[in-house]
Formats: sequence, C-alpha cells, structure tokens
Amino acid sequence: MRLRLIAAGTRLPRWVNEAVGEYAARLTGEYRFELTEIPLGARKSGDIKQALAKESERFRAALPPGAYVVALQVDGRALSSEELARFLEARARDGRDVAFVIGGPDGIPPDIDARADFRWSLSALTLPHALARVIVVEALYRAVSIIKGHPYHRGCRL
Repeated sequence: MRLRLIAAGTRLPRWVNEAVGEYAARLTGEYRFELTEIPLGARKSGDIKQALAKESERFRAALPPGAYVVALQVDGRALSSEELARFLEARARDGRDVAFVIGGPDGIPPDIDARADFRWSLSALTLPHALARVIVVEALYRAVSIIKGHPYHRGCRL
C-alpha cells in the first residue's frame, strides 16, 4: 500500500526535508511513503482564485486513480494514533492506496476538497504547512508501527 502525501509548496527549510526523509525511510515494505510536491500557483496582484485554479490542476494530475483521498483540514476529524492505525488497516483491506492532500497558503482548492473521501484534522490549531508535512509522516510511521507491533509507539495496542 502506498501512502502518498501530495503537498503544495516546493521551497521548504532543510530541516523539514530532513525530518520527512527520516520518517519516509522508515516506511518501507507493506506500507510505503511517497511525497509529491505541487508548485504553488502565482499570487501576483492578489489573484487567489487563479492561483487555486492552477494548484487544482496540479493536484488533479498528481492524485493517483482510485486512491482514497484524505484532505488535511483544520475542521476535519481528529484521529488518535490507534484510530489512524485502524484507518490504514481498513484502506489496506480495501486494496486502495491513500493520498493525503495538504493545500497551500489559501488551503486546498474547493474541487479537490470536494473529491476527498475523508477530512483529517491534525489539530484545532492552524499549523504551518511545512510542519504539517512532518506531523503527517510521523503520524503515519507511528500508525504503521502500531499495526506491526513495533515498540516505537508506547501507548495502547490495538
């Protein structure tokens, strides 16, 4: 099963790329992680609609056919690590890859959000998009460690 993170923005601090790379390297075998970066739409003269339209095109091109789409939204549903593990197991049983979508500075384009099968909230806080990437990949690694019975997660077991 592929766990794809499709995120708007391409110029992130080195620490973000290193952290994402660290957890991504741990996600191999049955649950594999892939990051696809979507260039932001130009926001010249404040034309947000045009920027979101361009980002929408790029997200559509990057979304794998048949993937279960998860939109990262502050008003989405919060999941514990154990709930995320059960969520991933259910998707694996369905035989579907999962595509997690993080929007740019103006959020996820409305048509991409409408396509989401699920909306996931990492926190009621608004998080910097770079930090959200790190949190997502760490949460995925933690959930997979729960599934596999690995001692990384010291909380409740399924």
